Amino acid sequence: MVSDPDALPGLEEMPGLVRTVRTPEFAGVTFHEVMARSALNHVPTTSDVPFRWTVNPYRGCTHACVYCFARQTHSYLDLDTGADFDAEIVVKVNVAEVLAREVGRASWGHEAVALGTNTDPYQRAEGRYRLMPGIIEALAGSGTPFSILTKGTTLRRDLPLLAGAAARTPVMMGVSLALLDETVHETLEPGTPSPRARLELVRAIREAGLPCQVLIAPVLPMLTDGDDDLERVITAVAEAGATSASVMALHLRPGAREWFLRWLGEQHPELVGPYAELYRGGSYALKSYASDLRERTLPLLRRHGLDKPSAWRQPGRARPLG
Repeated sequence: MVSDPDALPGLEEMPGLVRTVRTPEFAGVTFHEVMARSALNHVPTTSDVPFRWTVNPYRGCTHACVYCFARQTHSYLDLDTGADFDAEIVVKVNVAEVLAREVGRASWGHEAVALGTNTDPYQRAEGRYRLMPGIIEALAGSGTPFSILTKGTTLRRDLPLLAGAAARTPVMMGVSLALLDETVHETLEPGTPSPRARLELVRAIREAGLPCQVLIAPVLPMLTDGDDDLERVITAVAEAGATSASVMALHLRPGAREWFLRWLGEQHPELVGPYAELYRGGSYALKSYASDLRERTLPLLRRHGLDKPSAWRQPGRARPLG
């Protein structure tokens, strides 16, 4: 490990740390470049997600979504799950090369690999580091099916590459869109492209000939879960050409919970009490709320033809993005 005097304490102990970088075009953001020992992460069999492998080229995310469930992972580096998660970004600069070796082994089972399940692979840092082209080529070149879930419009850069990859292996694209209200978006997801830009990204993905699911999440109780709100966002997603969509209520895991409740107290203090009651059982809203949300959104999804199962489905392989 090459020691960097500017590295934070937890990162100083990280195996593979190469250097710490600050650049004028990323004001307030620090990149910690590391040499990864592995690229594929195995998902425990106890997890109910429909994939067994993930790749995360970055840790931390400049999207700065106050509800991001991945915030807790920064505590493993002795960093806080709030401001540090948004501004102290770990970059696995050799991830594509390591991944190519791993999926090139004779023992590799060509199971589905999911990207974007933790931090966004197309956050702003990708414009600087360009890790995704190498990752895409490693997966496609080995015949490994994969999915990408993102809020980042930087993905447009790689659409030709992704279209080519889809000719060699199943590829599923997904875009995450929580709401249409620009005012709420500016404080809730301050580092992300606008809702309008993400709808245009869905259109661009479909024009490239790729399927595109939209994850309408998180739906915020008492803020973005009104019937009119849901009708507007589902209609917009359908008009953008999405092949399917799913709706998910906000969940508040440790790390994200504290950061979100701080935001709620600043922006909507009258809802702090109701949220405490709704999430009194832990990270997830009460089952009665989840059931009501499902009953209200399923007819809307069906009306717009968005309730189809994933078009990305191979015998014996996991199905990404639900």
